[in-house]
Parts: sequence; structure tokens; C-alpha cells
Amino acid sequence: MTQAICAHIQSIEELKTAEKYACEECIKTGSRWVHLRTCQTCGVTLCCNDSPKKHMTAHNHATGHPVIISAEPGERWLWCFPDEQFVEY
Repeated sequence: MTQAICAHIQSIEELKTAEKYACEECIKTGSRWVHLRTCQTCGVTLCCNDSPKKHMTAHNHATGHPVIISAEPGERWLWCFPDEQFVEY
């Protein structure tokens, strides 16, 4: 059975991609990142939950921006925080 795609993901008309391959918050604090994610509301690229500081999840909690995409080369997926939905594209 195929799961219906949530409204947050359906509302995205054009994907925002990483402008540069770096977590700006990790750079500011001298931390490191494992993988990067790009917010589909504002376009900021931050580190994932495997990274020590989990900046993208913190961004979601602070802003409520619901959907991210992977900024990793070769990965083509979206994640919706409120609906906990993973969609490949």
C-alpha cells in the first residue's frame, strides 16, 4: 500500500538546493558535520542528526519550517518533520 504524500511536501513547487556545501552554524562554532540538509522554506543548509550539533533539527524546532532535502551528492529525498514522512524523488 502506498502512503499518501503529506501536504507540506506536496506544497513544494521548486526544490531549494545547497548554495555551498557547509553547515554555517558548525563553521561559527568550530564543530564538524557528517551530512548536510537544506531547508525547503528558507534555503539554509545545516548539519543532520548524525552530526554532533544537529543544527537542522534545531532550525526546525526554532522556525517550524517543515521540510528538508538531503544536500548530499547522489541522494534525492525529502523529509517532513511534523508528518515524519520520507519521500524519494
